[in-house]
Amino acid sequence: MAEGAYPGIDAILVRHCDTLVVEEYYNDFRQKDRHDMRSSFKSITSLLTGIAIDEGLLSLDDDLAKFFPELKGQPKGKVQVRHLLEMRSGFDCEEFYDIGPDCESAMMESDDWIAHCLNVPLYHPPGTNWSYNSHNPMLVGEIIARASGMSIMEFAKTKLFLPLGITNYKWTISPQGRGMTAGSFYLRPIDMLKIAQLVAQEGMWEGQQVVSKNWINTSTNCTIDIDFSFTRYSRMAGARYESARYGFYWYREKIASSDFDTEVLFASGNGGQYMMLLSEYNAQVVFTGSNYGNWRGKLPFEILLRYVLPILESQACN
Repeated sequence: MAEGAYPGIDAILVRHCDTLVVEEYYNDFRQKDRHDMRSSFKSITSLLTGIAIDEGLLSLDDDLAKFFPELKGQPKGKVQVRHLLEMRSGFDCEEFYDIGPDCESAMMESDDWIAHCLNVPLYHPPGTNWSYNSHNPMLVGEIIARASGMSIMEFAKTKLFLPLGITNYKWTISPQGRGMTAGSFYLRPIDMLKIAQLVAQEGMWEGQQVVSKNWINTSTNCTIDIDFSFTRYSRMAGARYESARYGFYWYREKIASSDFDTEVLFASGNGGQYMMLLSEYNAQVVFTGSNYGNWRGKLPFEILLRYVLPILESQACN
């Protein structure tokens, strides 16, 4: 990284066997600096949803009409929380493959982001086809706010961030004063590592069950084949790849080369923002980067295979 072989990598952190074994910053970034998480924040929105469900505030089977009465009697009103989390709401938006309308840009230019999300037409029946877009997690964030009677910012602070000792962050706020739950959240990489650690510990943090083990297992099960490989787009020579799978705002992908064959659970954000869990090695890895909108945002998968896994392989846990 220092020699420029992997441009646009801003931080690498590796926690192995409960010890921080790598913590490196580049391009004038420092430990105290917050980084734009982009869409990797969606995975935090998944955790917040799990906490709300654990507290009985909502369920996976609740539909939009329950929280937005103006949708009663409309097909869109039957979109369930489950569909929003799976990216199978059926909205006519597609940000992942660039084959449909990019609704996020239009949303952020509007005066009312939630109203904009609700006005997007359905393209598929809810629960059928995977179509990645930011409207789904935005609506999930508003549902949590309405169900809890708290702003999503206060809910996240009280239920997740303070229990983990996370205090240094910045929300992107809509014109209506709502927190952006689809991305553009600024957090220090060292605190991103806490999120990965929480998931690795099945929702437990310093003796407190912050989010249930059941939710961690359910949300990270990842059974939806999305016909896309992050490893392939890292362009690593000799890598073997297969399609990633999607859960509730989390991905899983098998990563393999001539020397390694394992699976990684991860959150992903444009530019190279990743929170990764390698359960086989009892390790959590965080990358942040500035490779926005190009294939170099997938370089962390090459770095993982070529450099991080050899470190983990050479240092067995006691």
